[in-house]
Amino acid sequence: MLKEPPKAYAQALKKEQDELVLTYMPALRAMAYRLKERLPSSIDTNDLISIGVEEMIKLSRRYDKEQNDNFWGFVKKRVNGAMLDYLRSLDVMSRNNRKIIKDIDNLIDEYYQEHEKEPDDEYLAKKLNLEIDKIKEARAAHAISLVLPLDEQLECFNEDRTIERIEKEELIEKINAVLENLKERDQLIIQLYYYEELNLKEISEILDISESRISQIHKKLLKKIRERLV
Repeated sequence: MLKEPPKAYAQALKKEQDELVLTYMPALRAMAYRLKERLPSSIDTNDLISIGVEEMIKLSRRYDKEQNDNFWGFVKKRVNGAMLDYLRSLDVMSRNNRKIIKDIDNLIDEYYQEHEKEPDDEYLAKKLNLEIDKIKEARAAHAISLVLPLDEQLECFNEDRTIERIEKEELIEKINAVLENLKERDQLIIQLYYYEELNLKEISEILDISESRISQIHKKLLKKIRERLV
């Protein structure tokens, strides 16, 4: 029996790999839209999908169905990582934005104590003597940073870079130790947001707490974790 010519075999293999990508496009889109729910409107879902498709195509060329019986299981983590890499590349958390976010958080804390809701951007701009577009830019940057892994978020806001000197495995252990000492509700918020990847609205519905309150608790939890790690 004649062997299939190399060119024909390569074409058939490429066709099979491309079909794998097409088969799992709905899963990829669902992942992108899920991530987009936690991002500001300035981020285009199509950009996330494009990044994911590019990564899936590369991975399809390396996929061995004899070793991995599920293509999506093989690519899911790497595709999500490619999307996060794209968000990191935007370099949103500049030193200036970090400072503005800290000032905004302090103002929001004060306002919330009195009014039990978050102030609008106009109020924040007036109090900080900044253009409202700068407030929106900083808050959008903060929203993007919140989809990154928890250890990277903590590093973003640690200006003396202490956390940068901690080995990643050790850092994860320290974070887990801190989380164990939080109240059950606070642990649940971290679990739902970072591990179950729910958005604030979904967490609000589960815990029967307003979205603005969930947002406030979340910010305070991150601050608490940062303080305990340094």
